[in-house]
Amino acid sequence: MIKELVKDEALLSQPCEKATIEHASIAQDLLDTMASLDDAACLAANQIGETVSIIAYLDEKEQPQIMFNPVLKRALGAYKTLEGCLTREGDTKVTRFARITVAFDELVDGELKPRKREFVDYTAEVIQHGIDHCKGKLV
Repeated sequence: MIKELVKDEALLSQPCEKATIEHASIAQDLLDTMASLDDAACLAANQIGETVSIIAYLDEKEQPQIMFNPVLKRALGAYKTLEGCLTREGDTKVTRFARITVAFDELVDGELKPRKREFVDYTAEVIQHGIDHCKGKLV
């Protein structure tokens, strides 16, 4: 279901709780909402009012993907960039990393399975943005 974006900084600044299989419907809401938005590359659950650690993002082939409980494990190649956000006005200068390794859970056959993957360039940047949202960090 397409959800309205939340712009309340008090909600967005709260660290998200760990997602469980009971939160699987939120993942679909993220995908539906992200698909309804122009130029959306990532969306975190708290941006649609759910304070659980789930992000949706577009991969390097611009295909939508979901991560439950993403955690940045390794980050290389720091650089400064300007980022916009769907739930905040204006751009913010942030430090991002060109190559990251992320541990996360993936929904497979009704269960959350642990995964670890490396990401680079723009995909790495949008995932870092989503992870910041899960931590309650406002960009």
